[in-house]
Amino acid sequence: MWASIKETVKTVVYALLIAGVFRTLLFQPFWIPSGSMKETLLIGDFLFVNKMAYGYSYASCPSIVIPRFGINVDAEDFCGVFKGSNDRLFGSEPERGDVVVFRHPVTGRDFIKRVIGLPGDTIQMQNGIILLNGTAVAQSDAGLFSETMEYQGSSGNPPRCANGAVGLGAECLKQRFVETLPNGVEYTVLNIGNRDLDTTGIFTVPEGQYFFMGDNRDNSSDSRVPQITGGVGFVPFEDIVGRADRIMFSSSGRSLLAFWTWRSDRYFKAVE
Repeated sequence: MWASIKETVKTVVYALLIAGVFRTLLFQPFWIPSGSMKETLLIGDFLFVNKMAYGYSYASCPSIVIPRFGINVDAEDFCGVFKGSNDRLFGSEPERGDVVVFRHPVTGRDFIKRVIGLPGDTIQMQNGIILLNGTAVAQSDAGLFSETMEYQGSSGNPPRCANGAVGLGAECLKQRFVETLPNGVEYTVLNIGNRDLDTTGIFTVPEGQYFFMGDNRDNSSDSRVPQITGGVGFVPFEDIVGRADRIMFSSSGRSLLAFWTWRSDRYFKAVE
């Protein structure tokens, strides 16, 4: 009997060790909690973050957060001794247009946004158009993005609409544009209306840092807002966790476990 229990414990321990190595070195699961990256990523999308894409830093160590059980173990608790150098083991720099998970430089929370500015770039917004190093990034009209006005995801927040305050169950619309970066990367961005962050001053990206923006431009906390005023600001290279490459599956309900709400058209969908 004791021999059987011992073998069971050993099996569990080995499994946990393998899972820990897998999550630390290869891929990290990530569930999209907000609508800041619509329509590229929807609330309830479940994906794995490729940690091998940019090499490893302290941010590659796992965070374990289970509020129900009072568990909140941060990557810094595991690997904080390596923080501060802005270097990476087997480092490879992100490319403009990559969709990246990173740790907020102040709060340590995981964010997912698109790389817009590389070190040395200048970024400015003018009437919703990006000026990258002084040149306007191309946008073309792509019609309307439509979704149902309903409470979304585990937080139960409703979407924001360009067609006003519509009731539950009604059609919620946003303007859709295709944006094309200088390296040819194309993706859709959404517009709700005229907002303060549609026009900004000029940001100069420091060496070793990056400028991120959400595709749902009017519903995104990103590098357009400095950290000192509660935004993301510039993100150091060492705070990058990895690249989002592919959605595994997606749930339109309040929980990933509600399999009857899974979106069949998003299985293994590439993140572009």
